[in-house]
Amino acid sequence: MSVGSKAFSVLVVAGGCAAAAVTWPSYIEPHFSGFTERSQPLRSMLPWASKEAPTAQGGGGRPGGAPRSPQEARQAAIAARPPVPIDTDIVKRGPVPLRVDAVGSVQPIASVALKTRIDAQIDKIFVNDGAVVKEGEVLVQLDSRQIAAQIKQTEANIAKDNAALEGASRDMARTTELVGRGAGTQLAADNARTALAAAKASLGADQALLENQKVQLSWYTLTAPITGRVGTFTAKAGNIIRSGDNSATGSLASIVQTTPIYVAFSVPQAVLSEIREALVAGQGEVTATPQGSTRSAKGKIAVLDNTIDASTGTITLRGIFDNADDLLWPGQLCNLRVTLRTESDVVSIPRTATLSGQNGNFVYIIENGLARLRAVKVGRFQDGRDIILEGLKGGETVASDGGLLLVDGVRVDVKNKAQDKKGAT
Repeated sequence: MSVGSKAFSVLVVAGGCAAAAVTWPSYIEPHFSGFTERSQPLRSMLPWASKEAPTAQGGGGRPGGAPRSPQEARQAAIAARPPVPIDTDIVKRGPVPLRVDAVGSVQPIASVALKTRIDAQIDKIFVNDGAVVKEGEVLVQLDSRQIAAQIKQTEANIAKDNAALEGASRDMARTTELVGRGAGTQLAADNARTALAAAKASLGADQALLENQKVQLSWYTLTAPITGRVGTFTAKAGNIIRSGDNSATGSLASIVQTTPIYVAFSVPQAVLSEIREALVAGQGEVTATPQGSTRSAKGKIAVLDNTIDASTGTITLRGIFDNADDLLWPGQLCNLRVTLRTESDVVSIPRTATLSGQNGNFVYIIENGLARLRAVKVGRFQDGRDIILEGLKGGETVASDGGLLLVDGVRVDVKNKAQDKKGAT
């Protein structure tokens, strides 16, 4: 650095010190008696001289030239700051619903895997993949020719058993009559009775066999056990399916019930009491919005689990929905909003208006163009607003944007004056 530059720097520093001494003489007076009075002409020439003009007793902003307190100096500095640009909002007071937000998954009320109970070949499939089916509707027909032939054979045996039973009955009647007249032996009567009992037993066995075969015949026709939507068939007509097959292809298809349908979700245990009260009162509306969709479905709480998950501190609920339009799909993720009740008198402010400090939450109230700090107690956050339990009554104007630049007592410049209207509730 050249000699000229060093000299210029010294002059700048010296000038700054002199200006500071003239502006705040109270800090120089204890060391140089009479400085306040001698510097009065220079200080009166400063642009802010009208704001901090010394009194007749002396300089420094206080009578007698006494130095100002830090609090007074801070207030003077705040008053000298230019207005801070902010946006404002009105503290609202009125009815607010108590809501709980969660994320859940769609679950069918019932889900059934379609399997065979016998080994057979698929003869025909009557529905397409993904079709909606009704309970009892025929889905698959298996090749039942063998069991049909066995049924015919059993029916023929039953006819023969009936004929044998009829002959044994005649023999029994004849021998009984002869024994009664003394023309027959008792042995013949006993043998006739035995033959009749054997004929009845044979008929009964064949009839039981026929019933069993008819039950087996029903297994060759696969019907829908529930009303729902069928998935993709793993085998087509001509394939052989086997009972007891636990592989991936062991199930022909799955059927899920979609109307009505469940949405399962978890909520913190802290709201358990409110949920139980809502269920007792017949409330608890649930709104489900599938992720990625703008449409929503409305339902109600149907199931409250009987235990709290100790690892997460949550409890599982299920909401039930009519789902007539198939908006909710099994396995789908949904954003849920549970409305438990409506609170009639609640104070709320925008979330952006709430600030946090060492002593808790606070807001800035705008009064006569000045920002005034007000401590508040926040209850919960809902729909972009904080529910205020203490500190506000409703109707006040709060700084909703720009609050980080504010201090207590600073002037403000409201930018959204068109929205700054009293009476909004």
